[in-house]
Amino acid sequence: MLQKAGSVKHERITRSLGRVALALVCAFALVAMPGCGGEGNEAEAIGFPGGGADAGTATGAAFKAVSDVKVPDISGLAPLDIDTSAVNDGYVSVAAESAERLKFQVTNGEMTYNYDLPNDGTPTMYPINMGDGSYLFRVMQNTSGNNYVELYSDTADVSLGSEFLPFLLPNMFCDYDGSSACVAKAKELVANAANEGEALSAICLFVVDNVSYDNDKAQKLATTSGYAPNPDETLETKTGICFDYSSLAAAMLRSQGIPTKIVTGYVDPNNIYHAWIMVYIDGTWKTAQFNVESKTWSRVDTTFASTGGSSFVGEGVGYTDRYVY
Repeated sequence: MLQKAGSVKHERITRSLGRVALALVCAFALVAMPGCGGEGNEAEAIGFPGGGADAGTATGAAFKAVSDVKVPDISGLAPLDIDTSAVNDGYVSVAAESAERLKFQVTNGEMTYNYDLPNDGTPTMYPINMGDGSYLFRVMQNTSGNNYVELYSDTADVSLGSEFLPFLLPNMFCDYDGSSACVAKAKELVANAANEGEALSAICLFVVDNVSYDNDKAQKLATTSGYAPNPDETLETKTGICFDYSSLAAAMLRSQGIPTKIVTGYVDPNNIYHAWIMVYIDGTWKTAQFNVESKTWSRVDTTFASTGGSSFVGEGVGYTDRYVY
């Protein structure tokens, strides 16, 4: 279960690579508004990290664990600045100061995301998650209620160096850096992986086997607004909701160079709002619960695999994608 969002255009997302809470809100009023080459290897159901009776088979390009996880350094960004120099690398950064609440609005064509923005000058990075196009970036200041006015703006024509770039970086849903515990765990899990399928399996099965669904947390969050998954916290507590499962898996996979999208949307029955991941590997991973094809985005629902379904998780069928991060 995940807190339900409104339409993309009226979505409010609290964002910070620190741990600023995420918020998705309806009716937000504003004024004027890769695959790798290499020989393929197939693994048996045992003999690689995460292996066992449910591990299935994994194939793919040769894999080597990422030892030095690189996260963009935006610490030098001065307040009242939008840095669009890295938009083709998959992100934009911004810093602002104000006594009032701030938003950072990102628009590309008909799509708009409105993110909470720290008002103390903290540099913050946001994903370029709407593909190529002419982007408009606006820093908005609250005037009253849900009303905002523009403080300053910038534009950029985006031509991503690769469609995968935004999904190989930290973002508001999976906060990590080179010193994160989840990154260290990911390195450990994939240390003996021979191919990309094995690396994917090792990480996903770890999450499935070691995180328990927190029904109390799900019930509590169903009546509140604003929640930011914390991968290291989930790793430590080994409990969480679908957002936490997806965030932890995405952070670990991205840190090891496996493109991973976090997707929120609806599942059957009853259009339950839910979160899962989509992965892209040069290889395959097939089990009774997962069917990851080569060189295409494949769905991996670690929460459903862990729980077998529930009134908060759905039945693992009838997925409707809404938002991609």
